[in-house]
Amino acid sequence: MPWFFDLLTNRESVAHSLLAIMLVSVAGLALGHIRFKGVSVGIAGVLFAGLAFAHFGMSVNHDVLHFLREFGLILFVFTIGIQVGPGFFASLRKTGLPLNVAAAAIVLLGVGLSVAQWRYFLGADEAGLRAAVGLMSGATTNTPSMAAGTAAFADVEARRAATTQRTIQTSSQTSTQSPTTSSTTPPAASPAASAEPHTAAANPRAGGVIGSAYAIAYPIGILGVLLTMIVIRIAFRIDIAREHRELAAGGTNPTLDVLNLELLNAALVGKAIRMIPTLGDSGVVITRLLRDRQVQVAGPDQVLQLGDVVTAVGPTKGLEDLEMIVGRRTAIDARAIGSDITVRRVLVSRAPSVGKNISELGLREKYGVQMTRVIRSGFELPVTALTRLQFGDRVVVVGESASMPAVIAELGDSPKALDRPLLIPILLGIAIGVIFGSIPIAIPGLPMPLKLGLAGGPLVVAIVLSRVNRIGPLIWYMPNSANMMLRELGIVLFLACVGLLSGESFISTFQAHGLQWVLVGAAITIVPVMAVGIIARAIFHMNYITLVGLLAGSMTDPPALAFAQGVTGSDAPTVSYATVYPLVMLLRVLAAQIVVLLLAAG
Repeated sequence: MPWFFDLLTNRESVAHSLLAIMLVSVAGLALGHIRFKGVSVGIAGVLFAGLAFAHFGMSVNHDVLHFLREFGLILFVFTIGIQVGPGFFASLRKTGLPLNVAAAAIVLLGVGLSVAQWRYFLGADEAGLRAAVGLMSGATTNTPSMAAGTAAFADVEARRAATTQRTIQTSSQTSTQSPTTSSTTPPAASPAASAEPHTAAANPRAGGVIGSAYAIAYPIGILGVLLTMIVIRIAFRIDIAREHRELAAGGTNPTLDVLNLELLNAALVGKAIRMIPTLGDSGVVITRLLRDRQVQVAGPDQVLQLGDVVTAVGPTKGLEDLEMIVGRRTAIDARAIGSDITVRRVLVSRAPSVGKNISELGLREKYGVQMTRVIRSGFELPVTALTRLQFGDRVVVVGESASMPAVIAELGDSPKALDRPLLIPILLGIAIGVIFGSIPIAIPGLPMPLKLGLAGGPLVVAIVLSRVNRIGPLIWYMPNSANMMLRELGIVLFLACVGLLSGESFISTFQAHGLQWVLVGAAITIVPVMAVGIIARAIFHMNYITLVGLLAGSMTDPPALAFAQGVTGSDAPTVSYATVYPLVMLLRVLAAQIVVLLLAAG
């Protein structure tokens, strides 16, 4: 069967390239599902499969691999940005700032340690620097960081090649114009004159060292974070149940409660509900008013009377403040008294309603209903006049039954709209991200301009666009299932290509440097997270559940997050993980480039 032999060996054919990448991906994903004592290599199995396939002779056109590698990276970081963007800015306004400071400290400690290892243990030359960048990326399980470092080396080599070419041209022109040079004698050839530009595409082995170092350090990166979580728990004798109680008492995302209050404050009699001092930005909404056994939908202009019973929804702290102003709690529940008032959860899927705040929508003025809460990404959010709705939000509306059809028509309430792929905004967002990542940014002290690149540019743009959510007819929303599919596809393509590019030299590299690189990678992983983790717990008394999410997020490490969820018995670590993830991702992408530009191009 010559056709089958050609399919397996013709590295220039498209069919061979596709077959190789699919086989590597399938084998790697299967490897990632193998668990040893509850721990697996996860998605990194694709990288190890690529290394194995390449080592045993499978070769793919390098241009194809470079294209698919970068395309997969873009899909991966863009979908991450779309998912975490809406909550990122909100988290910074709350407790996200100290968490991000701690995560940034872990990143900076890791970078400093990587540079020190390069200087004293890896040879302090460019080959050692490539290893240091790969080890830094693998030890922190951050794939975009490796891509950014590889791209930075390619830029440095391209600049060197251009400089060499200009020098040759200048020398040639000088020789031609010199009166002492015979016109029949050609200028001496320079060894660099015929050299190809030293880009990653022209010199694939340049990126092979980085990929090999990354692969060696990656398993240590996963295990090091898990070990740190275990050590901190044992050293501080953590009681998980108590940590859960403390987190619930002072959580940054408290559940919304309902409270019935009897009006006893004479100072509020004759005043409108909107005049109650504690309302406004507290997130508390008064939804019902009971007077003379008649239940009404409470509105901001409704005048209060002594003995009124109001039903309020909001965060516990806001409700407690409201109780001190209004009067006292009562066992009378306005919701239990028969009336025409109903409660509906309505999906925000109609484009004209997306991006408007509660005040701009004017549902109370139009239909006499009250919006009590917004459910976004599984979290219940309190409502204020400035709360801005996003595509895919679910809102809880209280009002008369006759008003609900009009409210539903206003907001959409169409689950099918969420399943419909909005391709134009997504593709446009990726294009903007590529452009943004290609903009050179001159920074004093750096010998070359810094670029966010294909890792940082799409990530930043996705975070911003998902926060904006809508510009004109364009809505940046992606169903969670579609987001996960594209993200997994992207990282699988990226790691498969990295493995195939690095596999030819992996074994020889490991034989020469394996043990040393394992120890260096272990230090880069464990020292920063252990130091910051101990300080955060011992000095700042950070809740352990929050801390393990922070440690996993500082390494952008999904297996570590899964382990943290298992250790704590809840999904609560996801909150701090998602809070620090975007900043950590961006810092690691920038750090890899800055290290290369300072030490290789300086």
